[in-house]
Amino acid sequence: MTRGLFFSFFLRMTIALAFVALMRVWFSPKGWILGAVLVLLWAALNAFLLSRSVRRSIAPLEAATSAIAEKPVGQLTPDFTDFDGLARSISLASKHVERVLNSTAESRRELEAMIDSMQDAVVAVDQAGRIQWTNQLMEKLIPVNYTGRAIRVGHSLVQTIRDPEVLECVRVALEERTVSERRSTSLLPGRIFEVAASPMPGGGAVVVLHDITRIEQVERTQREFVANVSHELRTPLTSITGYVETLLDHESGLSPQAREFLTTIHKNATRMNRLTEDLLVMARVESSEQELHPAPIAADTLVRDAVQAMRGLVQDEEAVLEIGPTTKCEVFADQDSIVQVLSNLIENGIKYGKSTGMGRSRVVVSAREVAAPENAVEFSVKDFGQGIASEHLGRIFERFYRVDKARSRESGGTGLGLAIAKHVVQVQGGSIRAESELNAGSTFLFTLPKVQVAGI
Repeated sequence: MTRGLFFSFFLRMTIALAFVALMRVWFSPKGWILGAVLVLLWAALNAFLLSRSVRRSIAPLEAATSAIAEKPVGQLTPDFTDFDGLARSISLASKHVERVLNSTAESRRELEAMIDSMQDAVVAVDQAGRIQWTNQLMEKLIPVNYTGRAIRVGHSLVQTIRDPEVLECVRVALEERTVSERRSTSLLPGRIFEVAASPMPGGGAVVVLHDITRIEQVERTQREFVANVSHELRTPLTSITGYVETLLDHESGLSPQAREFLTTIHKNATRMNRLTEDLLVMARVESSEQELHPAPIAADTLVRDAVQAMRGLVQDEEAVLEIGPTTKCEVFADQDSIVQVLSNLIENGIKYGKSTGMGRSRVVVSAREVAAPENAVEFSVKDFGQGIASEHLGRIFERFYRVDKARSRESGGTGLGLAIAKHVVQVQGGSIRAESELNAGSTFLFTLPKVQVAGI
């Protein structure tokens, strides 16, 4: 209660008490009782008038307080004579709320502008799968004639987008609360999208669709170009190699210089033949044209087949090739391609695995079961050579990457063997890596999924 209301009430009660005192002095006891009754009625009337006055003064404040979020600050400062302090507090609170709302609205506009400027389509859904917001690219991506309705806030994503890959990504993000990534080819005809769905902390998920159609077209064109060029080079290179071998084997009158030149031509033609063959294999593997026939096969069988296939190279290089600990556990893999992977790794070990102070290489091939991080069999090819520096380990599986370029060319390497091995292993559900220590050798390891026995 403010000072004005308190003074008015105090004045009225003082008058009432003075009136009672006069009634007691001037009148008889009966008259005094009547005066007391009149005073009580007077007090009740004053209390009623006071409460009505307070209600009238508070009513504008209540209206002003409830309108803080809608009305400007200038409309929230009426002239409150009895509650002027409270009115000022409400006005200050109104200004603060308005600043916060303006800041929030500005941040939201900036976020919307930023999302709308993205080259990817973005849509957010709540925990029930209803659309919360989208950017302009998403609205253009899903036209009205796609499902009979435009993409709108509040609509179910299932009724708006019918692509199973997108919906599965959203389901994983909502139910399992993990990031999910998939590839969609049926969202729009002729378009390919990378779909990523991430859970939001407050519930719901954000879905990002990245159009990779042009990238796929460029990569397919590059693969086709490489395959066509490699195929066209095979015939002339074969002819060159054949003619040079004929001259070297049957022309006894060649001068030492001519024989040296022909030997160099033969060596480089052979290297070009290997390069074209590897390019063709790489093109087939990356384009999924190479037919794989995965089937259960024992891990030790793959190791023995690869070692047997490399017997000729081992004899030529006078290397030592050993079979380490193995397992009879079966893996689900294509036998020919995995034997080729092991052969490539063994060949690299023989060529680059000569230990310091020794004239020949030593390579050990092993296989063992691993339970973590996946239920698989891990194959390893270990050499005891000079090793690989740590800065090269992250890149040795890239195409044409060489740790020692001069040494690689001298040995006839093309720089594609490890890239082919990586792709073949990954296509069959495995992973590949390398471990090395300088002057202590290198170990190449790859995993393949283990065949699951029923009931286990």
